[in-house]
Amino acid sequence: MKEIQSVLVTGGAGYVGSALVPRLLDEGYRVRVIDLYMYGDDVFPTCADHPKLEQVRGDIRDGALIDKCMEGMDAVIHLACISNDPSYDLDPDLGKSINFDAFRPMVASAKAHGVKRFVYASSSSVYGIKDDPEVTEDLVLEPLTDYSKFKAQCEQILLEYEGPTFTTTTIRPATVAGYAPRQRLDVIINIFCNLAVNKGEISIFGGAQKRPNIHIDDMARSYLMVLAAPKEKVAAKIWNVGYENHTVAQLAEMVRDVVGPQVKLTVTPTNDNRSYHVSSKKIKDDLGFEPAHTLRDAAVGLVDALKAGKLPDSLTDPKYFNIKMMQKINLK
Repeated sequence: MKEIQSVLVTGGAGYVGSALVPRLLDEGYRVRVIDLYMYGDDVFPTCADHPKLEQVRGDIRDGALIDKCMEGMDAVIHLACISNDPSYDLDPDLGKSINFDAFRPMVASAKAHGVKRFVYASSSSVYGIKDDPEVTEDLVLEPLTDYSKFKAQCEQILLEYEGPTFTTTTIRPATVAGYAPRQRLDVIINIFCNLAVNKGEISIFGGAQKRPNIHIDDMARSYLMVLAAPKEKVAAKIWNVGYENHTVAQLAEMVRDVVGPQVKLTVTPTNDNRSYHVSSKKIKDDLGFEPAHTLRDAAVGLVDALKAGKLPDSLTDPKYFNIKMMQKINLK
């Protein structure tokens, strides 16, 4: 019998969750999702009625609800957060309450309810700007923003709870790219695909900055591998999960190659020269994980979805853009 049979996915109706939850069900896990469902209810079109899926509409800041959600769970994959710097900066108090204040009570609840594993989605932005050619997990963290500072602090809080009966793992994801049932169009490759298809022009701010990205299906698969791995291989581990590092200009050129030579690339100088480049060698060495899809694959899948009309009003509908939806519903 598998050690892990039931999984609570916080933020499971978000971008990554909408790709991960169906795969968890395919692998035979019992899955409970807690999410505000800000971006719509129809995020699991292929498995909404699955007998092993339970969907809970709620807020992770609700301690009583979190306690209830922990009951009977073997593992937690904690995806829920105000995602990325611009969304966080929209309302820093809100961001802190969700990303940081709710974290320790949730981890404590998980441990108290007998959850065996807790997997935390941190961020590759915790490193800040590094000159090292390969940014590895043993480098000192130098987060530059409140969003990334709280991500780093939550990693440390989680390690405090590590023990013989409670296994903790932190993933530092690169930026995710590609098509999913709950689509985001406010992350770099997806932004470029949307602009290329619908405007025929990609605006590049700067261009020399490096940005780590990963295909959404590989992101989901990394969580599956962590759940399935023997406890001793994942206990107290922290891993980067990304693909190759490309510059912003290279990513734009890649999208143009997918959409067609008619796409115009417009370069504008920028004051934001943050450059992130991470090594994902450690998780390959430890677990055997390496991406199965290229970033071009991510662009092809999203461009096909855009052209097929699967993402109507993709330039204007707030549901594709975290900040716009947070403003629309006045999330507090």
